Formats: sequence, C-alpha cells, structure tokens
Amino acid sequence: MAVYKLFPLQDASLYAFYPFMNTGIDSIIEVGNLNVNINPEPQVFRYLVEFDQDQINDVIQNTVGIGIPFSSNLKAYVANAQGIIFDTELEIYPVSGSWNNGSGTYLDSPFTTNGVSWKAQNYSGSATSGAKYWDIDIPALSTFVTASWQTGTSGGGTWFTGSTDPNNPNIEVTQSYKLRSDKDLNVDVSDIVNVWYSSSNNIGNFTDIQNNGFIVKWEDAVEFNTADAIQPIMQFYSVDTNTIYPPVLEVKWDDSSFVTGSLPALSTSDIFVALDNNPGVFYSESINRFRLNCRPDYPVRIFQTSSIDTVNHYLPNGSLWAIKDLDTNEFVVQFDDDYTKISCDSVGNYFDVYMTGLQPERYYKILIQTTISGSTIVKDDNYYFKIVNG
Repeated sequence: MAVYKLFPLQDASLYAFYPFMNTGIDSIIEVGNLNVNINPEPQVFRYLVEFDQDQINDVIQNTVGIGIPFSSNLKAYVANAQGIIFDTELEIYPVSGSWNNGSGTYLDSPFTTNGVSWKAQNYSGSATSGAKYWDIDIPALSTFVTASWQTGTSGGGTWFTGSTDPNNPNIEVTQSYKLRSDKDLNVDVSDIVNVWYSSSNNIGNFTDIQNNGFIVKWEDAVEFNTADAIQPIMQFYSVDTNTIYPPVLEVKWDDSSFVTGSLPALSTSDIFVALDNNPGVFYSESINRFRLNCRPDYPVRIFQTSSIDTVNHYLPNGSLWAIKDLDTNEFVVQFDDDYTKISCDSVGNYFDVYMTGLQPERYYKILIQTTISGSTIVKDDNYYFKIVNG
C-alpha cells in the first residue's frame, strides 16, 4: 500500500509537578494543565515520542523512492479526554536535544529516575556524572530553539520553532480541539520529517535539526493557566500499551498506475468483485499485491462462443481501497483519494499492501470503493486476512 506505518522507538510523559519522575514504560502518554490545591503552580504535563531515523531513511530511499513526493502524519489514539470545554490547540514541535526512555511508570514508589523527566534528558543525578538537564543551558539556546523559561518551573523539554529550509517551513504544527471534536491526534508533520531526512543525510546547508522526536504540548495560553475552567487533560496510548493503539508515524505516497490495455470497463453499478492473490495469512514483513477480478453481475445478453464470466473488467480510475480491523470495525487505513488509489494494468486492477505497521495476530478486512454511473459502491465481501508474528 502507499501507506507505511512506523512504530515509536521511545516515548514518555514529562510532569512539572514531579520534575525528576520518569514514565518511560507507562502505557499512557498525556498532555494537561491541572490546578491542584496543594500547589499554586498548575501541574503541566507534556509528552515526547521518537521514531527511528534509520527506519525513516530506509522507507524514503528504498520503499517510497528518492524524489517521489510523500506526506507524513503523526497519529496517537486517545484513551481519555477531560476538561476540553473551550477551543484549544495542541502544539507539536521537533525536539532539540537527545533523551533517554527510561524504565519508569507514573508515581512509582520510589520514583524511577533513570530516564527522561521534566528536568532531565537522560537521568537524574549529579551533572558531573553524566546527567543532562533540559534547563541547564537555557541562556545559551541555539537559533530557533526555545523552552519553558517563562515560568518558575523551568524544564519540560527544548524544541525547534523554525528552520532556514525554505522548502520545509512548517515545523510548528497544531491540531485544534473542541468539546465534541474527534480527540485522536492526527497531524501532518511532513516538513519536520523532511528536515530530519535532510539533516541526517547532509542535504543542503540549512538549520541542522536532527531527529530527537516530537514534543506534544498544549498551547501557551493553556499551559500554566491558573483559571479553574482551563484544565484540559488528554491521555493517549503509548508504545508500551497492551492495546492495538500505539502511536504511529504514517508515510504516504501515490504509487498508482492506470493502464487498462484492452480490458473492458465496468459501466453498470451492479458488479461482482473478487479479491485474488490472497493466501489469507501474512507475516508483518510481507508486501502483497492484491488483484481484483471484476465483472458485471447482470451482463448484457449477446451471442458469443465463450463465457463472459472469464473476461476481466476494470474499475474506473479513482477507485479506492481501505483496511479495517475485523474485531473493532475501525479503519486502520482510510479511503484516501491521494494515497489508496487502485491501479490497473493489462491483467486487471490491483493494489499493494505493506503489512508492516499492522498489528500481528489480528484479522483485517479489505474494502473496495468505486463510483460508476453516479453511484458510489463499497464492496465488503469477506476479503479477510491475518497478520502473524514472523
């Protein structure tokens, strides 16, 4: 498929109220602004999530192909949301400075301090023994880098707000939330990923922004706000979740080709579509080309010497495919006019699916959408397959 999913290398939440607590293997990552009576300063929390740059480079170079346009989306799936009663925005930036995942969970007793926290980048301890701190060099921050120095609670990460690369200017990304809006995180981070790729391969002479992941935080008007009415909290599943909803980085591109040869077109909305090249079980490293056998359900009666059912037809250009999780009935890959177009060659329609990024030991189903004679048709005829551990 032209949608390739990457899982995080590491993620963790940062808590201003517990400045040295590491939560690197917690099943939840969260952002929030919480006012508590025991402290006049609001408890602010943010989270970090990082994807492996070698994997990103490999996808761009060897799967998408160098020079082929692509887009990238950061996705995280909400576990709980509360206090979002006003229009608010989450801000997503590329992190400045490396950090260590650690092995802590929320409110360990005693706190685990062997990884990233509000204060520390790698672990908490004496600065002379190798510990690194987000706020220790705030006065000397490099160009385009900022941090939380506007409050008495310094720390909470450092991040880039700009770049000199004119081709990829949008490294400040936001997503707006309302009371009843969808609470999952889904933002276009294409410019950030492109800047990471350029920096890791020494392309151009722009701001050097190495991949240290994303920081996700509430907008400045929300963070450290002492108003009782402004206490939004959003919890997302982390890479350590035992659910099927870890964060993902989606890389999407148009891999479609449409050459029909001598195949006849389908001109009626009464159609039969069978999925071919489906053994039913795939390893997560697999790439499979699914083919479609298509014909009219009620062909026009004509005199001929061979069966019309043996003649493959083609779906109109612009037909789409999607994937759903069979148990939850949720879309894993949505119909997308740009990135899930069905291709065609002289044999018939087809599309490619990269099984990487689909959760193993689960069943999935494929849906086909097409528009013929003004009717939009979605075919869901038991096109099932399973991903297994390799």
